[in-house]
Amino acid sequence: MHVYLDDLRACPKGLVAARTAEECILLLQECEVGILSLDFDLGWGQPDAMDVVRFMIAERRYPHEIYLHTSSLSGKNQMYQLLYRNKPDNVRLVNGPMLYETLQKLSNTVQE
Repeated sequence: MHVYLDDLRACPKGLVAARTAEECILLLQECEVGILSLDFDLGWGQPDAMDVVRFMIAERRYPHEIYLHTSSLSGKNQMYQLLYRNKPDNVRLVNGPMLYETLQKLSNTVQE
């Protein structure tokens, strides 16, 4: 399973939408997550993606790849720094969104 955490943007084909930090954490707890793409701000007064990052670190539950597609520069920097210092060596961390080629590959793997 591949997860796209974002409260507003449309979820790309081939990924599962999580609209809140709580939904994302539940998916990480219950499923094997291959790719996780994170938005930082998830609505006024709502938990943000740092809660997801803290969960991954505390529980040692990491996906294989993590992308930071948020438009919040400070949020992206906070998540990247904390993940970079704590993630296992085998986890790929990308300080930006998925490339078009990656999205196309994921889209093509979805059963029509």
